[in-house]
Amino acid sequence: MLKKKLPMRSGVGVIILNNENKVFVGKRKDNPVDKWQMPQGGVDKGEDYISAMKRELYEETGIKNIQILREIKGLYEYELPKKLIGIIWKGKFRGQRQKWFIVKFIGEEKEINLNTKSPEFIDWKWIVPSKLPEVIVNFKKEMYLELLKEIKEFIG
Repeated sequence: MLKKKLPMRSGVGVIILNNENKVFVGKRKDNPVDKWQMPQGGVDKGEDYISAMKRELYEETGIKNIQILREIKGLYEYELPKKLIGIIWKGKFRGQRQKWFIVKFIGEEKEINLNTKSPEFIDWKWIVPSKLPEVIVNFKKEMYLELLKEIKEFIG
């Protein structure tokens, strides 16, 4: 009998630029080696992408003060490595299909708070966008390279 292929999880991601056009990345609590990622997460039932993005951003970083620069066209996907399928997301999904946004952080850094109700990050920093592919886990690298093309016009 053929095993049915697991579906993709519906998600959102957010590229946060500061005033120096650096990108926010967080170090994941569940993968504390030197791998970082931009905030991202799932879309709840009945939730639109913008609401999900704002909720996930606040839940993961405490950030509320943003200006949306662009909702990136299309959806981006990544598949989990085989060793993580069945472990992440209670084994319900094989990867994620995400709607991404580019936003400008217009608050003050003291607003950034990783000590949330269910923390996902243990550290954060601003990096130059070109460094993104070097700090991400391998299975998301392709997607990050594509996302980099989308922020070119905003970082000059």
